[in-house]
Amino acid sequence: METIRIVLMTVLMFFVIVTVHEWGHYYFAKRAGILVREFAIGFGPKLFSYKRNETRFTLRLLPFGGFARMAGEDPEINEIEAGQTIAVRVTDGIVKTIYLDQLDNRKNVVRGEVQHIDLEQALTVKLDVDGEDQQYTVHPQAMMVTKGQSIQIAPKDRQYGSKTVGQRAMAIFAGPLMNFILAFVLFGLHIQMVGVQVDNPTYVQINDITAGMPAAEADLHKGDIIESVNGVAIGANVENMIKLIADSQDKPMKWVVRRDNKTFDLTITPRAMEGQKGGKVGIVPELPTRQAGVGETFKFAGQSMVRTTDIIFQGFSQLIQRFSINDLGGPVRTFEVTGQIAKQGIEQLTYWTAIMSLYLGIFNLLPIPALDGSRLVFLGVEAVRGRPVDPSREGMVHFVGFAMLFLLMIAVTYNDILRLING
Repeated sequence: METIRIVLMTVLMFFVIVTVHEWGHYYFAKRAGILVREFAIGFGPKLFSYKRNETRFTLRLLPFGGFARMAGEDPEINEIEAGQTIAVRVTDGIVKTIYLDQLDNRKNVVRGEVQHIDLEQALTVKLDVDGEDQQYTVHPQAMMVTKGQSIQIAPKDRQYGSKTVGQRAMAIFAGPLMNFILAFVLFGLHIQMVGVQVDNPTYVQINDITAGMPAAEADLHKGDIIESVNGVAIGANVENMIKLIADSQDKPMKWVVRRDNKTFDLTITPRAMEGQKGGKVGIVPELPTRQAGVGETFKFAGQSMVRTTDIIFQGFSQLIQRFSINDLGGPVRTFEVTGQIAKQGIEQLTYWTAIMSLYLGIFNLLPIPALDGSRLVFLGVEAVRGRPVDPSREGMVHFVGFAMLFLLMIAVTYNDILRLING
């Protein structure tokens, strides 16, 4: 049951940060009047799908991200040409559905040869029906049905490209923005969970205990206060206590512990842990804390945002200076680390989710083709020069960038799997 709980918490973390990101794109695109055809979590084959209003919401197989597919973001394909025979379903003189195949099987429709059709500006269709020209108005939300699939038409004013540079930029930037907001909220929630350090602390207490380690075997409890180790008073000096433990690997230590205002003596022998130096007893020591106020929560959440952002950019800098694919981790590695953190409790998972959300927001703003940052660069160029970059060229840049990112993802995932196999 514990393994299932950890897996579910890990999956939930990925689902939340990706959904929040894509919801930002979706919400601000809808506010700008853009038709959002699909809101997807993941890539590849559909696992689950349902349609609400104009948008199809899907859950896909590969959990590498998601997308909000906006009409006109890619060139709209007009599949109807003059001379083509189609069928239309007309209600109160307005075309609500356009059929492109299986015309003989359609009931209660008007069949005819297209003389003229405009599904972007005028929204009209002119048909030759048994030698007689008939013109109809097309509903702005009319559906086009072909090959067993239906797609809503997108008039020009519902397409991504018809909106102002500011509206399009906001629809793109909103994804990372939502990740920043989520990170701030989660940092604040973490502070509310764990509290803040009291002023002038006088003792060190145990915040967590690792099962199977010497501290657990000695029956130490969360909340126990460490009075002294080997006769040395600990006070509020966490670093000194950690050093004493590290220097006493495989050597019995005399501890004095206070619990519920009663003190007792323990003998604990630190031992080595794989991949780490010095002795370990399996505790997480901390200074005493208190509940954070509202102002303190905002203050420390902001400080966590700044501190974590700085660490993330330091990581980018180090990666550029000495790039190695072995230093990269893909979804498998991230899933593994998240699972390890989930074992430590909801407080640590909340903090980790905040970090991951902040990282996703920052990474997406990098000017790498196919990411939000690259699309914002193109919008910036358009704002400066007064006209958009050729959509086919921009589309090619994003396609190449996506392909390269996907290949890199395959490579790091392969490395992650080898790392797991080799321990």
